[in-house]
Amino acid sequence: MSKRKYFGTDGVRGLVGGEVINAEFALRLGYAAGKVLSQSHESAGGRSGRPTVLIGKDTRISGYMLESALEAGFASAGVEVLLAGPLPTPAVAYLTRTWRLVAGIVISASHNPYHDNGIKFFSSKGMKLPDETEAAIEAAIDEPMVCVPSEKLGRARRIDDAPGRYIEFCKSTFPSDLDLKGLKLVIDAANGAAYHIAPHVFRELGAEVHAIGVSPDGFNINKDVGALHPEGLAAEVRARGADLGIALDGDADRLQMVDASGRVYNGDELLFAVVRERLARGPVAGVVGTLMTNFGLEKQLKSLGIPFERAQVGDRYVLEQLRNRGWLYGGESSGHLLCLDSHTTGDGIVAALQVLAALQRSGETLAQWLDTLRMYPQTMVNVPWVPGKSWTAHAGLVAAKEQVERMLGERGRVLIRASGTEPKLRLMVEAEDHGLVEQGISMLTAVDLN
Repeated sequence: MSKRKYFGTDGVRGLVGGEVINAEFALRLGYAAGKVLSQSHESAGGRSGRPTVLIGKDTRISGYMLESALEAGFASAGVEVLLAGPLPTPAVAYLTRTWRLVAGIVISASHNPYHDNGIKFFSSKGMKLPDETEAAIEAAIDEPMVCVPSEKLGRARRIDDAPGRYIEFCKSTFPSDLDLKGLKLVIDAANGAAYHIAPHVFRELGAEVHAIGVSPDGFNINKDVGALHPEGLAAEVRARGADLGIALDGDADRLQMVDASGRVYNGDELLFAVVRERLARGPVAGVVGTLMTNFGLEKQLKSLGIPFERAQVGDRYVLEQLRNRGWLYGGESSGHLLCLDSHTTGDGIVAALQVLAALQRSGETLAQWLDTLRMYPQTMVNVPWVPGKSWTAHAGLVAAKEQVERMLGERGRVLIRASGTEPKLRLMVEAEDHGLVEQGISMLTAVDLN
């Protein structure tokens, strides 16, 4: 299995205590990355001083172990290390860029439970590492570790003001002529990396804030809270008579929102809320979603003359398409939203501020602002499948898919894809009404896959 899967900015990299990500691997990874980044630093003209990296993490108990191992690896390669402690993934991207560091490292498994963890890298520009840098680090991981002489060892120091700097950045993405005075918000930080940041951002912009999911203990990250479990937030919003609720995930790059009635809005709906506001101020070149983006959003965007393209599932693929096309807005149903006119990467807090700006400018509620968007009913069924086998080689399934597509016409769509984590095939149908969805699913599941 290639180690390259452990680099980039998308999702989970591995399990703590597993065969790959443990303290030994983190030490070797820190040394390999430090060696490669040092060489790049030395070869870049005009640079002086030691190469420096920033390490941030979420609130998992294993973060302490992996942080120490990475720190030792970088120091042994002669790289200076800045330790930010618990910090959202997008905060590491921002600070790496603004401090002109050679790289930023995030120790997080995003929305996964506490016993998972992973390691992500950002480049000096706050984006994924270049492919050639990833490949060089991958090749160096298995090389012998040779510590630099004592006089060249890297130092490590704690950065106490990183949260405050990021709070100010988030606030800077909210229009200066607006504020949140008069709004009553409930903020759910998922007991994750934004527990000490997110409430302050909205409070300092004028909102009355009640915070939940802000008591991490190393084991409760994402547990029955946050963007994966917005039902708790919905109940809290109703109980407190709040205007809106904002739910983040463990590393604060994912967003779900709840209105005063307790209705939950997913990433597709929130992406449209942002795009509609941008469209009111000027042309929108295009929007990128994923294979799972609701068909209703695609149709609504096209009715407004906005081109729409689908990427593979994963925010890294959305970002790649946006950069290739020169577009600014994209996202996933799960709540990873990209507003490249505000940040270089997905950011739950920044995305929430863009939605709030749209509502403040319009004077409408979230339900009113989204009243033209008709989301299509969607059903997905998982069926057993042989890993690595292409479903397109199954004539019966191909024929059934074509039959369902003819039946739906412009009223819906069909998606068949293999799971990336399980020996299953995912069959999805979405259409204008539940009856069409059920009919399409019945036609697909009637196929003998043996």
